Amino acid sequence: MSQDLVSLQFAPADLDAVDSALAVLEAKLEALVTLTAAERRKAIKMGDKSEVFCRQTELVLRQNPGIVPSNFDLAGLQEDLTALDALRPRLQRLRALTDRADDTELALGSDILSASLDGYALAKVGGKGTALDTLKDAMQTRLSRKPRKAGTPAA
Repeated sequence: MSQDLVSLQFAPADLDAVDSALAVLEAKLEALVTLTAAERRKAIKMGDKSEVFCRQTELVLRQNPGIVPSNFDLAGLQEDLTALDALRPRLQRLRALTDRADDTELALGSDILSASLDGYALAKVGGKGTALDTLKDAMQTRLSRKPRKAGTPAA
């Protein structure tokens, strides 16, 4: 094999432990929401600068309870800030793990394709027989496909 970006094997017990850990995460984070595309578009986005504004506003309102009307949910604002502060470091860890998993998936796929292309080259040069002919036909079809231009009908 000409390429080996990753060499990885998962023990069944390790996969069971990962699945159990994921089940615990899913259960403990069941309160997380899923927004629709429309909800995501409509939501006011809080960036770094607006977060500073939000935290300063909460501080001013907390220090001046006399200006806060009874129908304003200051406690809800404070709970949301506390939840955000609790979620972020965990989300950072999850993203880092997901990034590593994505890179590993890409590396495995790349290694598999690289080895398969090497194997195809060997089959193409020295292969005889029905199984190798089938492989060569399948690979020729795959390798001879060219991207179609927009508006061009499929063959």
